[in-house]
Amino acid sequence: MGCRESWRCYTGAITFAPLSQRPRGGGVTMQQVTVRVPASTSNIGAGYDCLGVALRLYNSVTIIRGKMHRARHSQIVSDAAEAFFEKARRRPFLFLCSIVEQIPRCRGLGSSATVRLGVLLGLNRLSGNPLNRVNLFKLCADLEGHPDNAAPASFGGFTVVQSSASTLSAQRKRGACATVQRFDVASRLSFVLLVPELEIETARARRILPSKISRVAAVENCANACAVTAAFASRDYEKMRGNFSDNLHQPFRRKLIQFLPRVISAAERAGALGAFLSGSGSAIAAITLGVPEKIATAMARAATVRAYTIITHADNRGAQLLSVRRPHSAIRH
Repeated sequence: MGCRESWRCYTGAITFAPLSQRPRGGGVTMQQVTVRVPASTSNIGAGYDCLGVALRLYNSVTIIRGKMHRARHSQIVSDAAEAFFEKARRRPFLFLCSIVEQIPRCRGLGSSATVRLGVLLGLNRLSGNPLNRVNLFKLCADLEGHPDNAAPASFGGFTVVQSSASTLSAQRKRGACATVQRFDVASRLSFVLLVPELEIETARARRILPSKISRVAAVENCANACAVTAAFASRDYEKMRGNFSDNLHQPFRRKLIQFLPRVISAAERAGALGAFLSGSGSAIAAITLGVPEKIATAMARAATVRAYTIITHADNRGAQLLSVRRPHSAIRH
């Protein structure tokens, strides 16, 4: 059974630091910022590691700076903080981090990118904005190991990243940078997500990919990725129909998600422009100009596993600062 928008589809976890770790001394020295970061569906079929779309499904990250005991952060938060302070050349400070999650983890919807980017943006704001949005994107992409979720999460809309994940490290050493092109996505385009209970770790999904493919397969992938990109750029979305097949990752990840071909076929028969594995999975995304409820029902029936569906649209804004709380005045009379 399909449902509209993220708030009905996933009950997220709220993680707060223990009371003993919260800021002391009232609100006089406390600074707080909340960042909302959109989910993303990446690869979009043949655009492996370079194409992505931000979606109206969000995680919110709150960073609190103040006088406090040292907090114990998860590894993903600690790594992002360490990378930020090093890149920004700012003295590290103690902070608390809480995350409200609407995006399911380990499903290929960019959950890890939202957390990393939320921490980076929050710390940047509380440090006086030493880094611009492009630098923060590059930092997030480096932490992720691939840029196709970091780009739409940062800038919103449909994004094309010039450099692949395998060249990011080398480019950074040469002083070059990944180039992002973005395009707004019209609201008439709907995205239908099938989200199985099955979790897939990105590292595992990458290990099963071959080191080489044939020239014919590579040419077909280039043609399909170009066709999808042109359709998004021109907003002539009907022209992306039939151009989502892939030879780089989906055929091999079927070993982990055996129902993938059935769900894709069901979505296309129900009227979708096309369907594809979202990132490394296990979520499967379909794109349509109409009848999203019919497509959601067809995908759920074809999956034959426990799963739920989300019907949503593209987010064209990217990560946003929702609120900033500054210290109260310390003037005494």
